[in-house]
Amino acid sequence: MNINQRLGALREVMNREHLAAFIFPSTDPHQSEYVADHWKAREWISGFNGSAGTAVVTMTSAALWTDSRYFLAAEEQLKGTEYQLMKLKVEGTPTIAEWLGQELMGTGPVSPNEVAIDGSCCSANSVKELIADLRKQGGMTLRTNLDPLKMIWTDRPPIPENPVEIYPLEYAGESVCDKIARIRKALREKHADGMLMAALDDIAWTLNLRGSDVHCNPVFVSYLLISSKDVTLYINKAKLSPEVMAYLKSENLKVEDYEQVENGLKRYFEYNILLDPDEINYRLYEVVRNKGRQNGLPKTEIIEDESPVKRMKSVKNEREIAGFRSAMLRDGIAMTKFLYWLHTKVAANSPLTELSVSEMLERIRSEQPLYRGLSFDTIAGYQEHGAIVHYEATPETDMPLKPEGFLLLDSGAQYLDGTTDITRTIPLGPLTDEQKRVYTLVLKGHIQIELCKFPTGASGTQLDILAREALWREGLNYLHGTGHGVGSFLNVHEGPHQIRMEWKPAPLVAGMTVTDEPGIYLAGKFGVRIENTLLVTPYKETEFGQFLQFDSLTLCPIDTSPIIVDMLLPEEISWLNTYHQRVFDTLSPHLTQEESDWLRNACAPSQ
Repeated sequence: MNINQRLGALREVMNREHLAAFIFPSTDPHQSEYVADHWKAREWISGFNGSAGTAVVTMTSAALWTDSRYFLAAEEQLKGTEYQLMKLKVEGTPTIAEWLGQELMGTGPVSPNEVAIDGSCCSANSVKELIADLRKQGGMTLRTNLDPLKMIWTDRPPIPENPVEIYPLEYAGESVCDKIARIRKALREKHADGMLMAALDDIAWTLNLRGSDVHCNPVFVSYLLISSKDVTLYINKAKLSPEVMAYLKSENLKVEDYEQVENGLKRYFEYNILLDPDEINYRLYEVVRNKGRQNGLPKTEIIEDESPVKRMKSVKNEREIAGFRSAMLRDGIAMTKFLYWLHTKVAANSPLTELSVSEMLERIRSEQPLYRGLSFDTIAGYQEHGAIVHYEATPETDMPLKPEGFLLLDSGAQYLDGTTDITRTIPLGPLTDEQKRVYTLVLKGHIQIELCKFPTGASGTQLDILAREALWREGLNYLHGTGHGVGSFLNVHEGPHQIRMEWKPAPLVAGMTVTDEPGIYLAGKFGVRIENTLLVTPYKETEFGQFLQFDSLTLCPIDTSPIIVDMLLPEEISWLNTYHQRVFDTLSPHLTQEESDWLRNACAPSQ
């Protein structure tokens, strides 16, 4: 079926169920950013494949909400369908509830008050907020116990059954026993007897296990229920080899089938349980909330609070930090080999395209020890495609490269000892004055974050202005975040800390990793983004307390040819020269003579 046929099939179900609208979020039962194919309901019903977005379908209309990263891509993918693009955070864009209030006025045979969403794929908080918002729009109600795609998505992929593997302690740096003990201690501090863990990367980190159920993310579909006495993993047992089963038994972990998590919550014996309402889906939240109202089961008090595992996982231990440095070294070697190859090919006027350079970079990375795959699909956007923030080339859009303009290349890899994320904007030939100016402004913002010193307790929101100040002076801005945490052979996007304009109270702590990636995107022209992954480290302690700083983990030259040097402050030039000396000294011993000579020139001091 094409998209319009899928909408027709959905509306037949909606009509039978007396529904005026159905809402499709991007998430799975674990609130994952990237989901297994089985849960790509929003993509199936709309055709839009970005990682963030919500589709809403009524009997006569359809709309899709997404953020600025995907505006251009969504416009292209929604062409020829009924969908209207709703641009989040753009003035005049209605909320989902507001739009439904307008669309459902005077709906015919179907009650305008009945809206539905699959509660098993939405967080408890998001559903509660939606219920309140809909109530304000003429008293609309929300049904949460229906997945219409079970009836119409006939070739729906199954829930993944990929094998789980043990993550060696030499890379994890902390035993499962010690992690569980820390989690229980944190729960006691919150006066909680236990918790249900649903975030897949939290579970993988806690149990020192890894999987491959989600593209580019080494996680596995499961839940983890912790009480004061037991720890139970809910997972498809077919995924567990005898070795992994023996490992789980040696760690005193119980194993139950994935589908049994609801029964596990009903049997849960403690007085209370911590549920992170941004992590636990509404269906499971309701199972616990309704305990005691059905079948005479003892009631369990819900403590709604952030999972303590998020902050534990975000602060890397010594082994994890050492692993990051080793992974970044190998990734820097691969990136330098690639950049040498690319510039050589461009100089020889060899035929290249966005896809061919992406494939070559992946091939070079795959030759590095401990390589386990990409950490996300490579973004290789030439010229105007670089202005599409999360552009991914396809055979239909693949653009030939010319010896002019910018190639924006955002890529990363999974290594057994660390995860990498790097963006370089690469000039392939002559540039316009506008391109040089924008490149220099973005670089200034990047360097100001790298130079930042800040007191313990500061959050990324308080630092974000440093990346934007030079851009704002020119009337320029970007709507995505400046930085996100990075997992340790885990998800490339990790919280709770971030660097962004929107208030995120999670403080930056020594041992955290975070990216630094300001950018500017001029639709129809070009995009510029420069990104390193940083480590938060101690700076100094004074009578005013402990201060922190950033250390670049990423090792790769930043192209200096587009820079308008007069626009840089002396401290910015000094940082760039120091960084490039470190890059050359660290990488050159691992390169061929030709590659080393090229790197020496790429890292030459800027005057």
